[in-house]
Amino acid sequence: MLWIPSDWPVWLSRLAWTLVTVAGAWVLGRVANALVVRSLVTWAGRTRATWDDAIWEELNSRLPTWAMLLGGWLAIGHWTLNAQAELLATRALFVAGAVSVTLALAAVASRLVGAFGSSGAPGHGVTSLSRTVTWGLVATLGMLVILNTLGVSIAPMLTALGIGGLAVALALQEPLANLFAGLFITMAGQIRVGDYVKLDSGMEGYVMDFGWRSTRIRMLANNLVLVPNAKLAQAVVVNYHLPARDLAVLVDVGVDYASDLQHVERVTRDVAGDVMATVAGGVPDFAPFVRFHTFADSSINFSVILRGQEFTDQYLVKHEFIKRLHRRYQQEGIAIPFPMRSLTLREAPPVGSASGESPPPASA
Repeated sequence: MLWIPSDWPVWLSRLAWTLVTVAGAWVLGRVANALVVRSLVTWAGRTRATWDDAIWEELNSRLPTWAMLLGGWLAIGHWTLNAQAELLATRALFVAGAVSVTLALAAVASRLVGAFGSSGAPGHGVTSLSRTVTWGLVATLGMLVILNTLGVSIAPMLTALGIGGLAVALALQEPLANLFAGLFITMAGQIRVGDYVKLDSGMEGYVMDFGWRSTRIRMLANNLVLVPNAKLAQAVVVNYHLPARDLAVLVDVGVDYASDLQHVERVTRDVAGDVMATVAGGVPDFAPFVRFHTFADSSINFSVILRGQEFTDQYLVKHEFIKRLHRRYQQEGIAIPFPMRSLTLREAPPVGSASGESPPPASA
């Protein structure tokens, strides 16, 4: 039992009881948080599901605040208030609690979108735009429910927003165009986070994230490029990760006209198969093949078709294939020709020569 001096003013005694009630509720919230919620957070971390992690972590961060608001509601009983003041205090605490719950629900919904979106498309993250839009929708609905509970008519507000929305849309054409273009790109699923894309402007790289205004693309040089969503929606885009991540890797080779093409094809396929089986980034179950296509000036040219697991894997696959093929050709006596030219050098006639005849040519 709290001891209050008898000579204290009434208002001071009530204030002391109020502080004790609020502080006690906060302490109880912290105790419940430590004993129950944190155990649930630990348990959720051991499960394969991700939805429970979001719920318990949000509850872990907000339970002491909610307990303190409950203590404030109980502390109202320590004061002698008229009906209007009591209603005002109760509504203030209700609004604070409802806003906190709304923000918690918005955070949980945003995290759930990220969790289930990633599980629906393995290997591809959910964009920040999707999480932001989800958070905004839940928060907006929660605020409308709070206003309606307080007796505030939301119909005139919605009408005003509809009329004012036209003016806002005209004033913010570019930001809104980028916002909706980002939403359309995200929902279409033709460009996803993690995809390697090449735009018709020549810029290429990995898609890092879709924001409300621009898309972040990381180039192979590790530079970050920001492309407005509206421009990305209008661009011609090559997505190297759709419909599949693996892709054909072509290497052009030329051999001497005197070569036995059957032998050349057999050796080349043998080297290519070894590269597919042993080089990181190759597709082990893919059978490489050779296609002769050109009688060139000094060689018979052909293409070797290999396969890489991902766009950037082609560089290592080509690197190892060229090294191994060159060494194997040397062992097998297969010549890789290079262009040769014969140059004829003529000496200029002596100055003042009467005959005007040129000396015999000197060949090199």
